[in-house]
Amino acid sequence: MAIKSYEEYLASLKAMRPNIHKFDELIEDVTTHPATKRTVEGHAWTFRAAADEKLRDMVTAKSHITGEPISRYLSIIMSAEDMWANSKMKRLMFQLTGTCTGGRCAGWTALNAMFSTTYDMDQEYGTDYHQRLLTWLKDAQARDITMSGALTDPKGDRTKTPSQQDDPDMFLRLVEKRDDGIIVRGAKVMICGVAAANEIFILPGSGYREEDANYSLSFVIPKDIEGLTIVETRHPSDGRDYEDGFDNPITEGGITQAFLFFEDVFIPKERVFMCGEFKYSGKAIGNFINPYRSAIGGCVAGQGDVKIGSAILTARTNGLASKVFRQKIVQMHINNETTFGMGIAAAAMGKKHPSGAWLCDPLLANVNKVHVATLPYETSVLAQDIAGGIAETGCMPSYKDFQSKKYGHLIQKYMKARHSAETRTRAARLVEWCTIGGGVPGCMHGGGSPDGAKLVINAVGGLEAKVETARRLAGITEEVPEPGK
Repeated sequence: MAIKSYEEYLASLKAMRPNIHKFDELIEDVTTHPATKRTVEGHAWTFRAAADEKLRDMVTAKSHITGEPISRYLSIIMSAEDMWANSKMKRLMFQLTGTCTGGRCAGWTALNAMFSTTYDMDQEYGTDYHQRLLTWLKDAQARDITMSGALTDPKGDRTKTPSQQDDPDMFLRLVEKRDDGIIVRGAKVMICGVAAANEIFILPGSGYREEDANYSLSFVIPKDIEGLTIVETRHPSDGRDYEDGFDNPITEGGITQAFLFFEDVFIPKERVFMCGEFKYSGKAIGNFINPYRSAIGGCVAGQGDVKIGSAILTARTNGLASKVFRQKIVQMHINNETTFGMGIAAAAMGKKHPSGAWLCDPLLANVNKVHVATLPYETSVLAQDIAGGIAETGCMPSYKDFQSKKYGHLIQKYMKARHSAETRTRAARLVEWCTIGGGVPGCMHGGGSPDGAKLVINAVGGLEAKVETARRLAGITEEVPEPGK
C-alpha cells in the first residue's frame, strides 16, 4: 500500500534541505518550529485518516495507473463520484483540523488540471508532456508525497502584460531552454501549505498570448530545490503562535502561506509539463479553477460545521440553550449546505474529457465560487452573534495571564459563567479562530476572485439561448438582436 504513515510523513519533511524563512530566521525543522508545526500536524491528519478504518475510504483511492491504493490527493478525478469524494474529503479535513490542508489540495487540483491539458497539447503538437506527467505521477504515488500548488504571480503593474512589465520577473518566466531542462526566474506568491509539502506543482498564473509565451510554464519541483527561497508570510494568528494553552485553540491544525522566490532554478526536462504553449495556458487555468471552485464549497461547509459547533458550545458555557438561537442555526446550516450542494451539482453536471479526466460544469462551479465569497461571512457573523462579545471583540486575556500567580485567580473567577473559565475561554477562542483568526479559509480570493468567477458566468451562462427561449414562448417571429454600441 503506497501510503505513508504519520511518522514516515514527518520524517520525509525532516529530511529536506531547510529553505523556509520567517521573521528573518531559517526554519531548520518545519515539523517542530512553532511557526510551521501546526500546519504540518494539520496535514498529517491525512495520513492518520488513511490509517483509520472508519476514515480510510474518505481519503484514499485506487490508482488508475497501477490499480494500487493511494492517497486521494494524488489521484486523477475520472468521474462525478470522484469529484463528490473530493468535496466530502475536504469537508472532513476541516472537521478534523479546523482549517485548510492546502499543502495537498491545491497541488492535487493542479495535477488534475495538467492531466487533461497535457493530453490536449500532445494531440495538437505531438509533444510528450502527458507521458512525462504519468511517469512522474506513478513515482509520486509510490512515494506518497504531499504537494502544494502554485499559480499566483506578483503581477506588478496590473495595466501591463507580463512582457510589458518594467521588471520581467513580475511573472515567473523561462530564462533558458536546454536539451535536459529549463531555467526559470521570478516568483509565486501567497502559496498555501508549502511548509507541509514535499513538492510544489507550478501552473501558469493566467492565460497568455504569443508575446508572453515565455511565461506559459508548468512543472513540478521538490520544495528544497536549489535556487528556491521560501518566505512564510505574516498570519492573523502569528501573535499567539509561540504561546501555549488555549491561545492556540486548534491543537492539531493550522495553515500558512508563503512567497516562493526562483533565482535561476533548473527544472529537469522530465518534470516540465508546459513550456511556451501559450494557447493552452488559459485552458490550464480553466481546468484548475472549475474543480477547485466546486470543491471549495466542501471546504467552507466543513469550516461552517466548526463555526456552528463552537458558537453553540460557547453559548452553553454561558448558560444559554441552543433553542434560543434556532433561526440563526438554521440559516448557518442553509449557508453550509448551499456551498456544499453547489459543488456536488457542478460535479454531477460535468463531462468526461478524452484523457479520462472528469471536468466539472464551469457555470455551476463559478456560481459556487460567488456563494463561497459571501455565505461563509454571514455564517461567521451569526457565530459571533451567538457566542457573544467574548468571541468577537478580542476581550480575552492571554493564557499566560490566565495562569498568572499574581492575578490569574481573578481572571478565572470573573471569566467563569455556567461552566469553568477555561472551558468558556477555549470555546470562545475557537469561534475567534474560525471567524476572525488564523482558521478563516480564503473565501473571498481562494481559487480566484468572485469578480473573476462572474466573468466566467457571463461567458458561459448562455444568455442568447435564454433570450431565444423567451422569444419563442412569447410568439415573437421578428429577430431581436443585441443592439450595437
